[in-house]
Amino acid sequence: MSATQPSLYLVGTPIGNLEDISLRALRILKEVNLIACEDTRLTAKLLSHYGIGTRTISYHQHNELTRSAELIMHLEQGHSIALVTDAGMPGVSDPGFRLASLAIRHKIPVVPIPGASAFLSALVASGLPTDSFVFHGFLPVKLGQRRKFLEEIQHSPWTQIFYEAPHRILGTLEDIVDVLGAHRRVVIAREVTKIYEEFVRSTAAEALENFKKRDEVRGEITLLIGRAEEQHGLPAVKQKNARTRVRELMKAEEIDEKEAMKRVAKEMGISKSDVYRELQKDGKKNS
Repeated sequence: MSATQPSLYLVGTPIGNLEDISLRALRILKEVNLIACEDTRLTAKLLSHYGIGTRTISYHQHNELTRSAELIMHLEQGHSIALVTDAGMPGVSDPGFRLASLAIRHKIPVVPIPGASAFLSALVASGLPTDSFVFHGFLPVKLGQRRKFLEEIQHSPWTQIFYEAPHRILGTLEDIVDVLGAHRRVVIAREVTKIYEEFVRSTAAEALENFKKRDEVRGEITLLIGRAEEQHGLPAVKQKNARTRVRELMKAEEIDEKEAMKRVAKEMGISKSDVYRELQKDGKKNS
């Protein structure tokens, strides 16, 4: 399809390496009347690299409400528009959904131009199962909400994928260890496709220790959490041992139940939530 036809093109752009853009994407960016960019300065670097002189206009989360209506008017007047974000596919944890939805409502063709994706690139190189997965975007920023969310996916049979900010990765890994268990498999994909690309594939506890040793964590991060090994709670032997071990520690070392639960969770490579649930079951049986 020629970009001279009035359509909204959702164009995937590189997530780091400027070579990760398709020939079709470059042609569309040259042919459209206007390119709507999340950040015109960043897109200018890409366009300059490939000698593309198409006019640009800003379209980001702070102006998309008013700018969407303006762009729809351009489309209805017969213009063609390409929508790009700073990196990856528009609409995936980035602006784009509102404009695409509005264009569809106005019966304007919406054409995807596939491109790089950080979470898909991280997934296929993670070593975790790819047959079933869930992408969530960013984890909740607030501690309580984040831990509650992790509890909800604790027994999930699917690989879980998130984006995370570098200054929050330590806190998030601590929560994963506490809620999902020290032995839960995780992969941290940092700076995918860039010069300092890095994959940390390990247990949650090992990843936490790895990042604790770093002076500073930088770059774009995709966090993947492996699916639960047991979907219906702990194996029977661990259920019994968790309850018994908590009582043993409380008696032998004269510590309170909370501290004993923390110690048992670390010893067994399970979460404190699992230990707590088993104690609750035990209490109900004895009541």
